Amino acid sequence: MNEPAQPPPGQPAIILCEPQLGENVGTAARAMANFGLRDLRLVNPREGWPNDRARAAASGADHVIDAVRVYPSLKEAIADLRFVYATTRREREIGKPVAGPREAAAQMRASAAAGRPSGVIFGRERTGLTNDDISYADEILTLPVDPDFGSLNVAQAVLIVAYEWRIAGIADEAAALPFRSPGDGPAPRAELIRLFEQIEGALEAVNFFRPPEKRPHVVESIRSMLQKAALTEQEVRTLRGVVAALERRPTRPRKLRDGTITTERGKFD
Repeated sequence: MNEPAQPPPGQPAIILCEPQLGENVGTAARAMANFGLRDLRLVNPREGWPNDRARAAASGADHVIDAVRVYPSLKEAIADLRFVYATTRREREIGKPVAGPREAAAQMRASAAAGRPSGVIFGRERTGLTNDDISYADEILTLPVDPDFGSLNVAQAVLIVAYEWRIAGIADEAAALPFRSPGDGPAPRAELIRLFEQIEGALEAVNFFRPPEKRPHVVESIRSMLQKAALTEQEVRTLRGVVAALERRPTRPRKLRDGTITTERGKFD
């Protein structure tokens, strides 16, 4: 067993039981890194370790690859853990509790808070885990896949578990996103009123309000539509520019390539 640097405490270990291909180890490491997990353990990888294909498939998740620990048996890989899940998509005649990924993530978070390290065992690519493998686990973890097609590769399964683990530790999911929706908040009321006036004035100029007695109702409807849109200040400026262009209003003076100055819309070099 190699002895790389220990991963951060409190995270669940991801245990791959007898993985066949280095690429699958690498993509699983990449999935872990996406959601902040680092403790990757391998039980008898068929292609040995270290593995160049695994590193290439990890697509930069070198910190996970560098921390991989290899064990000769499953029982040695989980010996330091206090709570262990075994993943399977098939019903087994084993009297163990069954949990989905969200419930399991919450349980592992609680175990971590109590100082009880946990882990999740993933089976072989073709055959999964044996009943003997599962017998070492405290509970079974399964995913709510379509029963007509429940096949997932190892990295996909690891990704789901890692995602749920991360979400279980976030109080505000929106605040944890890497970026937020564009926009600078609702436009100031004064800007919105100027937009109303500009649109209404443009419509008045083309005799839109016919018959005149319906004008108040139409104006109220237009204002209501615009307010429902919750326009930002930038959006209000854009709409005012659109209306100005339709009105053929002069633009700010600008110089053409021939040196002349113009304020005409639609006149380009």
